[in-house]
Amino acid sequence: MGALLTTGDGAAVAEERPEAKGPVILVCEHASATLPERIGTLGLTEAALSSHIAWDPGALAVCRLLSEALDATLVFQRFSRLVYDCNRPPEAVSAMPPVSEVFEIPGNQGLTPKERLARTEALYFPFRDHLARLVAARKADGRAPVLVTVHSFTPIYFGKPREVELGILHDSDSRLADAMLAAGEGEAGVVIRRNAPYGPADGVTHTLIEHGVKAGIANVMIEIRNDLIAEESGQRVMAALLARLLGSGLAALANENNKDPGSGMSADGARR
Repeated sequence: MGALLTTGDGAAVAEERPEAKGPVILVCEHASATLPERIGTLGLTEAALSSHIAWDPGALAVCRLLSEALDATLVFQRFSRLVYDCNRPPEAVSAMPPVSEVFEIPGNQGLTPKERLARTEALYFPFRDHLARLVAARKADGRAPVLVTVHSFTPIYFGKPREVELGILHDSDSRLADAMLAAGEGEAGVVIRRNAPYGPADGVTHTLIEHGVKAGIANVMIEIRNDLIAEESGQRVMAALLARLLGSGLAALANENNKDPGSGMSADGARR
């Protein structure tokens, strides 16, 4: 365990339903607002630490419902993204953001290289390595995994309302996103967009690249407006919708592969 974490803090990463038989590996990088004991409060108020800057409200709850619906293994980070955002590489400033939206993060300002390394070793490396081992093990067993990361976003950002309700994001491999978006055209009453409210240019697809594109497996990132999943009822509605979209997407990929066994992605993420 990294020096940053105490025995009382527990492990950096958690895995649920390791015995799952479905192809999907669910990932929730921003599952928790918990801060390690040695970090303190980062100089923030309780209200700030419970807000969207510290975690993705509702995302883990939706993941757990999806895990059941899809018989999928779930991997998630147990500590706040303010300490280390596991959807960012160590060299990114936003991995340990000194500012998040309108909030300054006093405890993240002026970090020394040693302090950044301590956080990286305690939180990012265990998360990265755990997920990489899981993907590799599935592939070694002859089970083609599919990587699905789940996030939520605030309905108002820098004072501006966001119309989009569900974002389907991708990097260079758009296969699963394309199929889900096609399936989503038949879903009334929900505003679904491609690469919204963020996209690859915003640096939000690190996990997809690191564990999906580079591994040559289908992958997609889901962004849900957090007011829609603030309560259990909304979480269940959204999980059911996502299960339908993912089910349709996975079926479409299977059909495509059956028609053209040579299709797919090479290890470097390029289309064959």
